[in-house]
Amino acid sequence: MNHWISLSCGIVSEVIATSALKATEGFTRFWPTVIVAVGYATAFYFLSLTLKTMPVGVAYAIWSGAGVALIALIARAFLGQVLDLPAVAGILLIVAGVVVLNLFSKSVSHG
Repeated sequence: MNHWISLSCGIVSEVIATSALKATEGFTRFWPTVIVAVGYATAFYFLSLTLKTMPVGVAYAIWSGAGVALIALIARAFLGQVLDLPAVAGILLIVAGVVVLNLFSKSVSHG
């Protein structure tokens, strides 16, 4: 499997799990807890596949940046969280860092 596909699957799984975390109410609700557990297990499985061909620092930087941005969007769209200007600026800086890493770093394998 291409490492970009496995990394993307891992990120999406992690975002789904994190999005369901609040609904577990401290892991006292069964189905949200199942979603979180399966989501995180799936996320780490795909991350482990990614690490076969991509350096851990690079993979985790991409994972973290994409996850932060996606969670912020989901929190805004579905949980009513309002982001102030410093929060938006910070998230944009994280995304910019991931873009720079992908476009200019020789540490990232584009194969």
